[in-house]
This record gives sequence, structure tokens and C-alpha cells, in this order.
Amino acid sequence: MSATKVPAARGPLSAALIDALRGPADAPAERLAALEPGNVHVPLVDDDLQLALYLAYELSYRGLPGIDPAHEWNPDVVRFRVGLERRFEAAIRELVPPDDTAPNDVPTALRALARDGDGALSRFLERNADLEMFREFAIHRSAYHLKEADPHSFAIPRLRGASKVALVEIQADEYGGGDASWMHAALFAQALRGLGLDDTYGAYVPRIPGSTLATVNLMSLFGLHRRLRGAAVGHLAMFELTSTLPNRRYGNGLRRLGFDEATTRFFDEHVEADAVHEAIAANDLVGGLVADEPALAPDVLLGARALLALDDLAAAAMLEAWRAGRSSLVPTPAADVAEGAGRVA
Repeated sequence: MSATKVPAARGPLSAALIDALRGPADAPAERLAALEPGNVHVPLVDDDLQLALYLAYELSYRGLPGIDPAHEWNPDVVRFRVGLERRFEAAIRELVPPDDTAPNDVPTALRALARDGDGALSRFLERNADLEMFREFAIHRSAYHLKEADPHSFAIPRLRGASKVALVEIQADEYGGGDASWMHAALFAQALRGLGLDDTYGAYVPRIPGSTLATVNLMSLFGLHRRLRGAAVGHLAMFELTSTLPNRRYGNGLRRLGFDEATTRFFDEHVEADAVHEAIAANDLVGGLVADEPALAPDVLLGARALLALDDLAAAAMLEAWRAGRSSLVPTPAADVAEGAGRVA
């Protein structure tokens, strides 16, 4: 994380983790061992659990400001993260029941799932959202898009054959095809700047609610566990299959508000790139995986359906807040927000 400070805690789980991370990586963390994540009643949207899990995962990405990198493999921190993951995964599996679709039918089933989405958030942003709502939306999405592709890249060494080749082909485009300025994360940073927002990695995590952090934690859960490689593939495939139309709407919404090509480029690029990625994702990535490892078919569908379900929860929370005339972001004192990140009330 490149923000200037670790976000403020939102409850006992995140408070205990932050306290442990600020200590020596080789010292016991008694507070972590004493906590029980199972007591969280609604883990999929819980601010405390999702922030704690996001921070624990961030140790495996860019790290946390002022935190010893050795904490990534601190046994107490890892044990605590596993407890959070178990509660999170159990809630996901409760929300998304098992699917017994035959392996050969999985690509067709994914396309059917992709067609079933209602797109309420993207339609609202295209037609009705004002500037502040669009800026809030960009802040929500910054938690993922500033690290775009990274969670799924963890799956590359865990695949083989056709599915591995397909994943690398998709990821190469996500990383700009050899041009750093066209990395999707760089294009999103450009969109943030165009909206008058801070493009610093991690700057807005203090403002992002648990319902949105859960959508990012989902990718990390799947990507960081080899046993869930099928879910990581299903998640990415569904992301590609459902990306083109919403991104066209986001770009149209920004143009309606008077923004230029530099600000819409991220969304316009996804319209073009993901139209190509759809076929690769369904046929080569998913088709190749289930042909090679048929037993992973249920996990592929788990990953795809979990993405849709958690995205729906996050979108519903945003729309509910806006329709009620309030911010969809976590209210945080200015002192707890990275410099330049507090422009949205």
C-alpha cells in the first residue's frame, strides 16, 4: 500500500491486527489469538472483518506503510488471516450453493449467468449519476482497479496447458501489452486524476465500506489459495464476460458529465479489450481448465457466481445510499485520510 498511513480500525478485529502489525514481526501477538471471527454475524458486508482481511492480504501485494514486510509470514498474522478467511469463505458458500453443472457445459452456463445480470448500477451511472456520485463510484473501484490483474495472476503458476496460456494472454493485455502507460491500473489512475481524485495506491481504503472491500478480498481469497484455482478462473472469466456493456455505460456517463477522452480511456479500453477477452475466457481459459481438471468445474462456477453475488451487494449499497441522499463512503476524519484523498464528503 502506497498511502501514507494504515487506515483507522473499524472494530476489534482490525484494531487487533493493526496493533500486531505495528509490533515486531518476531514477537507473539496475543490479541490476535484471543479473537474469534466466527462471532461476526454478516461477514460479507462487515466493515471490521473486511478491513482486517484486506489489510492482511495487502501484506502479499505492496505491503502497508510503516509495517515490517516480514509480517506477511508472521505465524500469528497468518493464523489470524486464515480464521478470517474461513468465516468469509463459509459465508460465500452459504450465499452461493453448490452447482452440479457437467464440466462440458460450464462455458455455456457462464454465458447464461452473464446474461442474467440486471446492470442497475451501470445504468444509473450512465443516465442519472451526478459528479459526486461518479467520484464516489471511482473511489469504490480504486480498491481493485489500482491493482488490476494482480489477484488473478497468482493463479498462473497453478494452471497448466491451454488454461495457463489463456490466462497469460488475458493478463498480458491487462498489464498493457508491454507498454506501462497502457496498464489498466495506470489507465484507472488517469481516470481518477481526471475526476479530481487522488490516484495514490491505497489512498481511499479508509473511505471504502466492507461491502466493496469484500469484492476485492474475494479475488485475493481465490488467487492466494491453490485449492481455489478453479474459483479464480471462474471469477476472472465472469469478470470478462460481464465487463463490456457496463464499461460502455460508465464511459457514456462520464461523457454526459463533460469529461474528455483521457478520463474515459480506462472504460473505453475495457469495452474493446474485454470484447476479445470474453471468448478467450469462456472457451480457452475455462474450457481448457475443466477439460484438463473436470473436478474443478464446481469451483469455476463458485467463483463466477460469487463475483456476481458480491458485486450485487456492493452495488445495492451504493444505490441505496445515493437514493437516500447520503454518501456511500465510510465517514472518516480528514486526518485519517491520505493527503489529497478527502475531497469527497
